[in-house]
Amino acid sequence: MKIGVFDSGVGGLTVLRALLRRVPADYIYLGDTARLPYGAKSRETVGRYAVSSAKFLVEEQGAEFLVIACNTASALALDAIRDAVTVPVVGVVETGANAADASSRTRDVLVIATAATVASHAYAAACGERQLRAIEKACPLLVPLVEEGWIEHAVTAEVLRIYMAELMEQARAAGLDADTLVLGCTHYPLLRAQIEKAVPEKLRVIDSAEVTADQVAARLGMGGDGIEASAKFFATDSVAKFRALGSRFLGREIDGVELVELGG
Repeated sequence: MKIGVFDSGVGGLTVLRALLRRVPADYIYLGDTARLPYGAKSRETVGRYAVSSAKFLVEEQGAEFLVIACNTASALALDAIRDAVTVPVVGVVETGANAADASSRTRDVLVIATAATVASHAYAAACGERQLRAIEKACPLLVPLVEEGWIEHAVTAEVLRIYMAELMEQARAAGLDADTLVLGCTHYPLLRAQIEKAVPEKLRVIDSAEVTADQVAARLGMGGDGIEASAKFFATDSVAKFRALGSRFLGREIDGVELVELGG
């Protein structure tokens, strides 16, 4: 089976990394690096970019299933993508909300994400549909820290301590008894260990990459550990940077990345 995985950059490689361990398939990953960041664009523009990327994966590369490993595209363009292609489509916002629904006993959930994802209130809406109360917090410094490679740096630990203290205060002020924290950005799984140190022990951390892979495996009725899977990589710009930075997110070297032109 061919599975297409799409993100505006390299963050979605954490989702691909989890999928490669669970679901045997031929993967096609597209990083739309020429048009990032999606978070600064309008809903209409994000929809246009995301649809063109989805069509590339389905119509030109033969993907039979799509994973939208981009929180902004999942928040703003999932319906447009589903309308544009004929294959099943899964987005990371819905998988994160599904996992929170399964995890939470108190029905109170916290979400950390980029400013653009928080501004969309996509997680709050998805949690609300599942009768969960949610507080979303933007953590804009985390993506550049991850891309700088400062995963275990003292600066990152301090930034996380401040963000998490602010989030817990927001929860207290709102009267929430949260027991679940959703990582609403595909960069954040690289910081999971640091995040778990910065929050109360009672908070279960939902790794968006891992739960997406689990739900794709369940939906397809296929999966396991130690499976054999292959991946092909495309980027719309900065192939050398994609290969270098992406290897950190994928957890292994990326040997070849093909440049593709998708237009404006």
